[in-house]
Amino acid sequence: MTTPANAQPKLAQRMLSSPPVRVLLLGFILLLFMSLNTDAMKSYAGEPVKAVMHIVALAIAGFAVYVGYAGFFEKRAVSELALPGFGRELGFGLLIGASLYAACEVILMALGIYRIVGLNPFSYMVPAIAMAISSSVFEELLFRGVLFGAVEQWLGTWAALVVSSLVFGLTHLINPQGTIEGALFIAVEAGVLLAGAYMLTRRLWVSIGFHMAWNYTQSAIFSGIVSGNEAQQGLIRSTVNGPNWLTGGSFGVESSVLALLLCTTTGLVMVVMAAKRGKVLPPIWKRPVSPAATRKAA
Repeated sequence: MTTPANAQPKLAQRMLSSPPVRVLLLGFILLLFMSLNTDAMKSYAGEPVKAVMHIVALAIAGFAVYVGYAGFFEKRAVSELALPGFGRELGFGLLIGASLYAACEVILMALGIYRIVGLNPFSYMVPAIAMAISSSVFEELLFRGVLFGAVEQWLGTWAALVVSSLVFGLTHLINPQGTIEGALFIAVEAGVLLAGAYMLTRRLWVSIGFHMAWNYTQSAIFSGIVSGNEAQQGLIRSTVNGPNWLTGGSFGVESSVLALLLCTTTGLVMVVMAAKRGKVLPPIWKRPVSPAATRKAA
């Protein structure tokens, strides 16, 4: 029989581990970290190495908070950040992200839209490291780790895919050159791809790797506009002259049909593979009740 002395702690734990509270509390903490990242990158804009060091420290702290919340409040092991296989999965994600973005630019080069006019020193590739680490780590922890995981826990995988993709895309409206079209393109192409990587592996490393490599390749190598932010000079000096539906216009390549087709196709392949491997969770009301849960309820 449960006594009043331990009933309150158990109730508090159930509340803190519930999907809505997880989104509100852990999501809020991660948003605070993201604002600290922005401050660090602005403060050390002229000292890129220091900026990278600060962002790496914040990323480690972000991982620690995420793992600590899961262990202390949810009483579970954080399998989505387990280290065995980490290098292989992160490397695979990095390869996919860099390859898909490079493929978009190669097509634009073949069409005569993207033209290389020169190269900058390799030091121009350093500043984008901080941005790539910050966006990939914290956005994947927030949108796939927290939001996708919380929605899936109650409403199932398909609802989690839709909700996390839409929210992820729409948040890009706050960027300086954010547009509805760009936000919707990101919701479809990146939302499906990143969620598909999580569905297939049930871990965050592939999506973190893809996110990191896409943003880094776009900015540090091709000097492209990243999701409606200001373009920064990277390794390649170039000119871009072509229709917005191919170049993405002021939002960047993410708002082009090239990225839409390549990334969405890759994402759908992973989603289908996940479904075929039985990694799709139905809504909570359609799940069978386990004997252990029945005995506990009794």
